[in-house]
Amino acid sequence: MIGPPGAGKGTQAARLKEIVGVPHLSAGDMLREAVKRGTPLGMQAKEIMAQGELVPDSLVSEMIAGRLGEPDCIGGFILDGYPRNLAQAQRLDEILSERNRGIERVLALKVATEELVRRLTGRRVCEKCGAGYHLESRPPRRSGVCDACGGALVQRPDDREEVVRERLRVYQEQTSPLLEVYRKRGLLSEVEGVGSMEAITDRLSKAIREGRA
Repeated sequence: MIGPPGAGKGTQAARLKEIVGVPHLSAGDMLREAVKRGTPLGMQAKEIMAQGELVPDSLVSEMIAGRLGEPDCIGGFILDGYPRNLAQAQRLDEILSERNRGIERVLALKVATEELVRRLTGRRVCEKCGAGYHLESRPPRRSGVCDACGGALVQRPDDREEVVRERLRVYQEQTSPLLEVYRKRGLLSEVEGVGSMEAITDRLSKAIREGRA
């Protein structure tokens, strides 16, 4: 799945996971877990992610390669947040070729820039249990307090507006060129990413079915 930050890739990939029956592999979640655990990769990634920059291709690609080699990926997988540039796309082709596999379908979510800024800057997360909220679409019952555990809600550093806009600039510069690459290969389905979660999931599911036809 491809799309700018805030397009809903993670939410929709998790829903498609249940429909398609394959694991959802989020590069961002994997990196954040590495940061939380303080792994060598996580320590290298922490400062870069906080500034809205991309983690070096070599680190992300090797993390992805290792994950794709695990048994639960034998029957397929949904990649979310990778590849993010042409070099990563080339490396993904190599990783899959080594396993005699290939990309079946590339799903691209389309969302306007100001809608993305609104979505991302409104996100909050519980610093204690990790529960997620949004100031507009999913506010907590008490301002700044987690409904689940009473922990404090905080804004992730990469959800500050100045960082969000930088992340969107980086996406346009480095990731959006992938759309034309996959379009030329006949793999791309562009899907409107605005509307109810159910409606967007239906659009994505239809694109997957059409890709398999």
